[in-house]
Amino acid sequence: MFIKKLIIEKPTEIIREIDFCSGLNLIIDDTPFENTKSTGNNVGKTTVLKLIDFCLGAKGKIIYTDTENKNEEYDIVKNFLVDEEIEVKLILTENLNDPNAKILKIQRNFLQGKKAIRKINGNSILEKDFEKELEKKIMPNKEVEKPTFRQIISHNIRYKDDSINNTLKTLDKFTTDIEYETLYLYLLGCSFDEGAKKQALISKINQEIIFKERLEKKQTKTTYEIALDMVNDEINLLNERKISFNLNETLEEDLEQLNIVRYNINKTSSLISKLEIRKGLIEDSKRSLEKSISQIDMEQLKMLYKEVSDRINGIQKTFEDLVEYHNNMIVEKAKYIAKDLPGLLAKLAILQNELTVLLKQEKELTERIAKGDSFEELEKVIFELNEKYRIKGEYESVISQLEEVEGNISILNEQIESIDSYLFSGDFEALLKEQLKKFNKIFSAISQELYGEAYGLTYQQIINKKGQQYYKFNAFNANMSSGKKQGEILCFDLAYLLFSDEEQLPCLRFLLNDKKELMHDNQLIKMAEFVKDKNIQLIISILKDKLPEKVLNKAHIAVELSQNSKLFKIEQS
Repeated sequence: MFIKKLIIEKPTEIIREIDFCSGLNLIIDDTPFENTKSTGNNVGKTTVLKLIDFCLGAKGKIIYTDTENKNEEYDIVKNFLVDEEIEVKLILTENLNDPNAKILKIQRNFLQGKKAIRKINGNSILEKDFEKELEKKIMPNKEVEKPTFRQIISHNIRYKDDSINNTLKTLDKFTTDIEYETLYLYLLGCSFDEGAKKQALISKINQEIIFKERLEKKQTKTTYEIALDMVNDEINLLNERKISFNLNETLEEDLEQLNIVRYNINKTSSLISKLEIRKGLIEDSKRSLEKSISQIDMEQLKMLYKEVSDRINGIQKTFEDLVEYHNNMIVEKAKYIAKDLPGLLAKLAILQNELTVLLKQEKELTERIAKGDSFEELEKVIFELNEKYRIKGEYESVISQLEEVEGNISILNEQIESIDSYLFSGDFEALLKEQLKKFNKIFSAISQELYGEAYGLTYQQIINKKGQQYYKFNAFNANMSSGKKQGEILCFDLAYLLFSDEEQLPCLRFLLNDKKELMHDNQLIKMAEFVKDKNIQLIISILKDKLPEKVLNKAHIAVELSQNSKLFKIEQS
């Protein structure tokens, strides 16, 4: 879909109505060239791109937060957006040249609670469902859960430093290589149904690894095993010393029983503690997943979906099917992560009952022994034995937990290997190479036309330090300056739009770009000529004095801003 219009309005008046067309669209400042005191900075050029992103699911705080310092907010802008009840409307269309083409109208404001506006084609959407509803409207045939809608469109919207300076790394810094693998396999038309499952398995493995690291915070498993052997030897020696005491038979049996009971108390208590930690981790993961379950008002939206189905031929899936599919995926993932929970709870209940019984036995034995006579030396031996049994119980509990974690990791790795056996098979890699060949044909042709150099996309099969295998993609061309890096990024994005056309892959037909001042004049002119006759919409915010006259003549000026007429016109309020 293309961007047709962006409207910024108060309840009583329209502040800005920005129209867009096919080809190159410019968001510039109208600062006179001869004016050396005024600049085109901080007038709202980048904010136009942010508002479009906001309508496509980004958080509202991006509009009034410093891009470089996330903790710094522009209170004047924030208060204006809230106090004036500013609403942003984004109108997308399937064809900019056809007034009767299907459109998508998105409305959002910056208020909270009941005053919040979050609509798609006039229908109010809950915040947790907003991204999924956008995906259904823009990419109705997308069936895989991962990558997400926001991940897919990340290369279409470049105003943050990471996406401006990196061709492929368009997501936040916490994104894993496995997530990037799923994203670019999807973009290349090589998506696979188990991408979400692989990410869930990797997440659970990482959870197990964190738990293992906690257990081994002081010592490794091998060290615990060696220490346990040494403690057992010390216990044997102490028992031999204890036997040498000339005590009555009943006292000997009671002391022996007390040692065993105390050992079991320590071991059971330690095991309960470790199981409680595991239970907490599983419950946290389960709650996080359950928050993702869609709670759509089916009756309210059924009529809308039926109306769309009647107008558009070829829709085979019902709205309920799509929602049910999404919810089932979340439920199955939650079940998968929480499948060990019933067993853990049952085990905890058994252990807690055992602990109650053991504590009762300890009390009875202690009272019985206290009534008898004892030697001072025997008391010292018994004290040492108790301490050794306590340490032994602790070591055995840790070793037992480590063995369980290692077993879980082994099982999870086997499941990942089952997925990877397809993902890294000869047939799948042949498909990937074929799709890369098609993409690189377009990528290199565009870069050759704009820069006289051929850029390409390649991949490697990587095995990380955790033994996890994945595809890592890279754009390549040697010895690039920063200006050419900007060109590589733009060539990649343009190439993907043309590639998605050829492969009939769903995607947005527009590109939003900021800070293209580093590009050479010749490349800017060639870029303007290139997109002119292509089915592409390129929207750039840039300082006017950095643009050659030829570019201005070839482009559509979407909006001109200045120090006296900034985007929101706050200075005029």
